[in-house]
Amino acid sequence: MPKIKRALMFVWHSAPTLTTIKVILIIVQGLLPLALLYLTKLVVDTIATSLTLSDKQAAFNQIMLLLAVAGVITLVTSIFQSLSQLVSTLQSQRVTDYMESILHDKSMSVDLEYYENAEYYDMLQRAQQDAPNLPNQILNRLAEIGQNSVSLLAMIGLLLSFHWGIAGVLFVVGIPTVLVRLKYARIMYNWQRERTPIRRRANYYGGLVTRDRPAKEIRLFNLGHIFSQRFRQLRWQLYRESFAIARSRSVANLGAQAFAGLIVFTAYGFIIYRTVQGLLTLGDLVLYHQAFKRGQNAFSSVLGGLSGFYEDSLFLNNLYEFLDLQPKITEPPHPKLVPQPIQKGIVFNNVSFQYATTTRQALKNINLTLQPGETIALVGENGSGKTTLIKLLCRLYEPTSGSITIDGIDVRQFKLDHLRQQISVIFQDYMKYHLTAQENIWLGNVVLSPTDDQISKAAFRSGADQVINSLPNGYDTMLGKLFDQGEQLSIGQWQKVALARAFLRNSQVIVLDEPTSAMDPKAEYEVFQKFRELIKDQAAILISHRLSTVKMADRIYVMDKGSITESGTHQELMQLGGTYAYLFETQAQNYR
Repeated sequence: MPKIKRALMFVWHSAPTLTTIKVILIIVQGLLPLALLYLTKLVVDTIATSLTLSDKQAAFNQIMLLLAVAGVITLVTSIFQSLSQLVSTLQSQRVTDYMESILHDKSMSVDLEYYENAEYYDMLQRAQQDAPNLPNQILNRLAEIGQNSVSLLAMIGLLLSFHWGIAGVLFVVGIPTVLVRLKYARIMYNWQRERTPIRRRANYYGGLVTRDRPAKEIRLFNLGHIFSQRFRQLRWQLYRESFAIARSRSVANLGAQAFAGLIVFTAYGFIIYRTVQGLLTLGDLVLYHQAFKRGQNAFSSVLGGLSGFYEDSLFLNNLYEFLDLQPKITEPPHPKLVPQPIQKGIVFNNVSFQYATTTRQALKNINLTLQPGETIALVGENGSGKTTLIKLLCRLYEPTSGSITIDGIDVRQFKLDHLRQQISVIFQDYMKYHLTAQENIWLGNVVLSPTDDQISKAAFRSGADQVINSLPNGYDTMLGKLFDQGEQLSIGQWQKVALARAFLRNSQVIVLDEPTSAMDPKAEYEVFQKFRELIKDQAAILISHRLSTVKMADRIYVMDKGSITESGTHQELMQLGGTYAYLFETQAQNYR
């Protein structure tokens, strides 16, 4: 019940007014069938009585009056049904949107570490599959149970006045079907959980042949039929397994319904027998026959709703499993603000880090400092730990051991949002937002107005202004081809927009991960010629494979397999004749 209650609270919070109206409609709709059924009895009895009366006109008038009342009740029933459908449609949309927003909030709150774990994606897919529909489905089941319970109680009262055994039959006929449903609900739930990875892999193959990013390679290497075939194979496997479960369930249902049918017709025979014996009027026959039939349907619906609750409670586990994920990176009990300005600098002290999904250490005993206004560079092969180090600085991860301090204060003591506001980062895999050029840059500092003059100034600093001014609608041009009238940029042009986003944030530290990797040599030269001007008084961390771009750094750290192997200025490292000197000379030969 706590799980059901939690789901119903989702429904209530999403649309309290609509939920209240729906409850009222449930009660009224549950009582209307009883009134209509009783009127039917009165009509039949009046017709039977009129056959022996001399004043048939009076009997006819009475029948017409009863039919008029029945017509009004029928009209009211139709009106309430239409209202109920309208309310259900509106409420369903509100609940779906509300649950989607809850999933979005949870996705944004969990640590980056979860996104590198396949189990997380299984949980996310299961939650996305169940979240939009389950809470509203539970409310609909509750509405169905409530409405049918009102009708059932009324029908039981009528049948008890006839014979207690007939009322008891209602409780017998629905039980086998419910037992079958409960059994196969558990089977289907377990099957769906176990097959989530296969379902997700099939979706991945389907995405490869439909999304824009892989479209070029799919066509150039003729890969479409391979991925499409793999998609069909996985979906066929899922189909065969689900068909086997459905077939077994159908056989079991057939047996349960055959048993119920035998009991029902025995009860009908008993009612007819009592009528033939003269113990019931024709109106009573119609009344009790309809009461038994409606009671049977109502009881079956109640049991179906209750067994549906059981099914829903199983699948609610998928939703709650995701919603109950707890972030490991949390706000400190008494958060501090990052010093403004930073006086002493940033210090990595014996920092080591290991991703949860591997036994390999990504960083080993890292020691480095970044003074205010200083520029340092991190160089090394892919996988040497350069980007991981930046993720630790931004508290996207926590060090396995060691500490990172700003002015002697551990970064774990700072207010999380404030810490990240002080660091502008453009990663190598920066985002290309399919928004206007202005919005693409504004996202770097949403505290500003979307039309703030600083946006164009940031674009000028990164060189993106020339690109944007050449577009059909300037800063109002939609970038990318995902939406109408969008303009696609080259990779280098996108990178300039991303740089402008980093420059817009009024931060004390700027981190550029391969900031000019997609630019041509001329554009790269222009950026770094005025690099000191670009970063103003900010401390800067450069990550680059192009060693020509890091020569102006105050200090250069060479990383290899998670460790710092060399450090110093460009001249000092060249004199050292180690890894950096070898790599620099190797690259330089390509330009001679």
